[in-house]
Amino acid sequence: MTVTGQQAPADQGKRRRTRIVVLLSVLAGLGIFLGANAHLLHVAFTSQPECVPHERAADDGNGSYRAAKSAC
Repeated sequence: MTVTGQQAPADQGKRRRTRIVVLLSVLAGLGIFLGANAHLLHVAFTSQPECVPHERAADDGNGSYRAAKSAC
């Protein structure tokens, strides 16, 4: 800084470049985050998993886990 309180032109250019780099980095990170979430939503709505038959019937009563409601 000079005696009058204003910055030298070189300092202003360096500060401007730093702000641009930070802004572009934040925008890139935000773009990656939004793109990943959009991909997850797309896959969740368009995938159709196949029905997997379950070996355990509802009346087994042996305490093992099974699907609450089979889609098959």
